[in-house]
Amino acid sequence: MFDLTGQVALVTGGNSGIGLGMARGLHAAGATVCIWGTNEERNAKAAAEIGERAHATRVDVGDEDAVAAAMTALVAEHGRLDSCFANAGMESGRVSLLETSLDDFRRVTRVNLDGAFVTMREACRQMKELGDGGSIVATSSLTVLFGQAGGYAYTSSKHALIGMVQAIAVEMARYGIRANALLPGWTVSGVTENAFANEKFVANVMPRVPVRRWGVGEDFAGIAVYLASPASTFHTGDSILIDGGYAAF
Repeated sequence: MFDLTGQVALVTGGNSGIGLGMARGLHAAGATVCIWGTNEERNAKAAAEIGERAHATRVDVGDEDAVAAAMTALVAEHGRLDSCFANAGMESGRVSLLETSLDDFRRVTRVNLDGAFVTMREACRQMKELGDGGSIVATSSLTVLFGQAGGYAYTSSKHALIGMVQAIAVEMARYGIRANALLPGWTVSGVTENAFANEKFVANVMPRVPVRRWGVGEDFAGIAVYLASPASTFHTGDSILIDGGYAAF
């Protein structure tokens, strides 16, 4: 049921953190994994670490033309696309509302929202043309459940992803394409490194995590395999919380 042999999966932002954890899980289940990222050194390191059937390409998801070209090239090379994990993202930092400029806001939403939209749109385009259905997964955030002062661009973009995924789930279901969002809790990644380096933040937040540890990329390997597998063909339009129990406490 969870054998992905023969499948092709795309993970944007797959060279570190949650994306790398998902890519490892998909590969271990038998899939050919394509990683997109803007850091060529990390791309190469991730592909080499994952091993055979792992491929890395430098793609800036905020560049619409680059995404469309790379998606076409991916399908031309591998002949199929079974799952797309729109995971690439960046944080906005903690800046007061009154000090947040529109340019700063758009710098983040260019990647987190526009980039995810174009990635999922082009993946759906390819999946529809191929006619075999597929799975679309967007990485949202636990922050959509709480008010996060200072993180306006990041939180707004992650909220919007949920609505986008639900719309895709409704429209694309007729083509056998399902769409879901992941809501990761506090997880070790480039997005959280500044927060985790702050002793006051750690002292305040860690006691609220029932499992008493931060998440790591590997915690998302299982859900990635499930959502890419035949086991999830009736699961669409959902937002799946994986946070170590933080939201329940």
